[in-house]
Amino acid sequence: MPALTFSHVSFAWPDGRAFLDDLTWSLPDGLTALVGRNGIGKTTVIRLALGDLVPTAGRVGRPPSLAYVPQDVTLARGTTVALALGVADRLAALRAIEAGSADPAHYDVLADDWTVEESAHATLAGLGLGLDLDRPVERASGGEAVLLAVGAALLARPEVLILDEPTNNVDAGSRAALAHQLRARTGATLVASHDRTLLAGVDTIAELRERDDRTAELRWYGGGLAAFEAARDAERAAADRAVTAATADVARQRRALAAHVEGAGRKRRAGEKARAERRVVGLVADAKKQQAERTDARVRGIHQERLADARGRLADARAALPRDRTIRIDLPGTAVPQRRLVLEASRLATRTGAVLDAIVRGPERIHLAGPNGSGKSTLVRTLLGGLAARDGLVEIPVPVGVLPQRLDHLDDAATVLDTVRRAAPDADEQEIRDRLGRFRLRGAAASGPVGTLSGGERFRAALACVLLARPAPQLLILDEPTNSLDLDSQAQLVEALEGFGGALLVVSHDAAFVSSLAPTRRWSITAGPGDVVDEPLR
Repeated sequence: MPALTFSHVSFAWPDGRAFLDDLTWSLPDGLTALVGRNGIGKTTVIRLALGDLVPTAGRVGRPPSLAYVPQDVTLARGTTVALALGVADRLAALRAIEAGSADPAHYDVLADDWTVEESAHATLAGLGLGLDLDRPVERASGGEAVLLAVGAALLARPEVLILDEPTNNVDAGSRAALAHQLRARTGATLVASHDRTLLAGVDTIAELRERDDRTAELRWYGGGLAAFEAARDAERAAADRAVTAATADVARQRRALAAHVEGAGRKRRAGEKARAERRVVGLVADAKKQQAERTDARVRGIHQERLADARGRLADARAALPRDRTIRIDLPGTAVPQRRLVLEASRLATRTGAVLDAIVRGPERIHLAGPNGSGKSTLVRTLLGGLAARDGLVEIPVPVGVLPQRLDHLDDAATVLDTVRRAAPDADEQEIRDRLGRFRLRGAAASGPVGTLSGGERFRAALACVLLARPAPQLLILDEPTNSLDLDSQAQLVEALEGFGGALLVVSHDAAFVSSLAPTRRWSITAGPGDVVDEPLR
C-alpha cells in the first residue's frame, strides 16, 4: 500500500469556501516536489497530510512512521547537537556501557544501536555540518537549525518524510549536500520547494493549481524541473493552438450563418416578387411561404446553435490559457553612468571581523557570497549604517533601495497605492496606478489593504515600493530575495531587474538566480576575521 494517500478528500475554509474537492492521490517512493504559486495552499495540503487539519470529506492514510521538518526551526536553550539530532539518550547510554556500566537500563535505551555515534557523524558530514555532537547550538544559524532537524529526520528513517522549504536559509554547499541526501533516501519524501537546484534532481513534481471552480487540484509530472517546464511549455502551446482553432471555428460559423441569412433573404424577396406578379396565388402561395419560413427558422437555429457552441469552445480555450504573469517595466531613473561612484568602502571593518576595501562604479552587479553565519547580513547592515563599523569608512552617494528577505515590513492596514505614495510623494495617483499595473497590481490589489494580498501579490507590492520610489534607487540591495518565492515570482523578479539600470548587490545562496543576473563581481566572505575577497567575473 502507498505510504501516504488522499482518498476523495475535500476541505473547506472556516468561512465555507471550498479549497479541495474530491482530491485523490498517493505519494510515490523517491523524491517528490510540491510546487505552486505562493498562497495557493501548499502548506494546507501538508497540514492535511500530517493530520493537523481534518478533511471535511474523504480520508488521509498515513504510515506508522512519518517525520516532518517545518520551514522555520527553533532550537531550545541548552540544546546540544546530539539532542537536536535525537540521539542524546542513546549516545549517553553507549558511552556509559563503554565506560563499564552493566545497568540494563542503558542497554534498553541503546536498543542495539551500537553505531549511533558513527551514524550521527556521517549524517552531519553528509549535510555539510562539521559539528561536534556535544556542542551547544544556541547560536546556530537558521540554516544550521534546519539542517539539524533534517539530520534528525534522516536518522529516524521514517517511511515518509515531509519538508517545507528546507533550503531557504541554507548556503550553497549545504543545499547541494541536502539535495544529495534527500535523493539517496529510501522511502517516500515530499518536499515543498521552489529551489531550482533542488527541483532539478527530483523524481516527480506535483503542481498545486487552481481549477475553474476556484478549488485546487494536483497535476503530476514525471522527472525534474527541466521535464516539468517542458511539459508546461507544451501545455501552453497546446492552449494557444486551441484558442487559434476555436477562433477560426467561430469565424467559420459566423460566415455560415451570414451566408444562410443572405440566401434566405434572396429566396424571400423572390417569393414576394412572384406573389406580387401573381405567378403564385392563393393557398399555394401561403403554403410555400410558411414552408420557407419554417425551413429558414430551423436552418437558422442550427447555424446559431453551432455559432454558440463555437463561442463556448473559444471561451473554454481562452480560460485554459495560462495567465500572463510577466512584469514589464522601464525604470529610466535608476540608470547610472559607467564611471559614477556608487559605493566606496575604505578598510571597512564589521563587528564580525570582515574587512571590505572596494570601489563600485556604474551599473555593476555584485554577488555577496559566503557560508551561513559568515557575516553577510552584518556587512550589508554596516554598509547601510544600521550597524556601527569597527573601523574604516563607507560612502554611498546615490539613492539606495533595499528588498529585505522577509516582507513583514509592509503595513498590512495600508493600501499598496498609499505605500508607494509614501515612497514617491511627488507622483500623482494615476501615475502610480499606471505603474503598479506594470507589476500586475490593479483594481482591488492596488486599492485594498496589503494584508489581503496573496503571497505573490505581496512580493510584487514590496518590489514596486522599492523600484518606484523617488528618488529612484541607483543601488539596489537584495537579501536572499528568492526565499519562499514561487517559480513565477522568481521569474518576475528577474524580469523586473532587467529594467533596473543601477548597481546591484545581491546576497543569495540560489545559484540559478545568481546566474540569471549575470554578476560582474563576487565579494566572498568567510567565517571569522579577514578581508572580503573582491573577484571580477567578467
